[in-house]
Amino acid sequence: MPYVATPPEERVVLNNISWETYERLLEDHLDSSAPRFTYDQGVLEIMSPSAGHEWYNQLVPDLAKLLARELRIDILSLGSTTFRRAAARRGFEPDSCFYVPRIQEVRGKVRLDMTVDPSPDSVVEVAVAHPPMSKFPIRAEFGIREIWTYDGRRLTLHQLRKSKYVKTASSRVLRGLKAQRLSEYLELGKTLDSLAWPLEVLRRFRRHGKP
Repeated sequence: MPYVATPPEERVVLNNISWETYERLLEDHLDSSAPRFTYDQGVLEIMSPSAGHEWYNQLVPDLAKLLARELRIDILSLGSTTFRRAAARRGFEPDSCFYVPRIQEVRGKVRLDMTVDPSPDSVVEVAVAHPPMSKFPIRAEFGIREIWTYDGRRLTLHQLRKSKYVKTASSRVLRGLKAQRLSEYLELGKTLDSLAWPLEVLRRFRRHGKP
């Protein structure tokens, strides 16, 4: 899994876009993973991921699932599923997302309804280039408990506390996994192949001691 530098993702932000236009765009791209749309009360971001962006976007959830299995934690990854609430005029497609405490409430469902179903416990946000649109208020609107942001060098954890996100050193959703260690494990993925990387991550994880 050698590291190859690629251009950052491309992002365009448009203002004064109607909810109906946003929904038509989602319908037109129903079975496509790109571009990804974020809508916040008239502001629309369209993001076209690069190869490097998507590589990181695979690496971070792969790491989460690998360590969850090691900790015997049940985890469900739903990728870049679209989440939207017409009443709030907000919607987003995360780079990746997963359910842990709320997993039983969505297991087996092929379609989620945000008026009755729970939001993901965690979302992954890969930002190789600085994103022009802050998505934290949207995540808070949906009650996302934790955000994992990765800029290609460091993973940062943010936890929802009283409607705002604060940086934290360790995860609450995945039993105290530390951001610093997660960043180190992701760095290994830039030089090790897909067979050696999980083995080396688990070796180091066990040596460091489970949280």
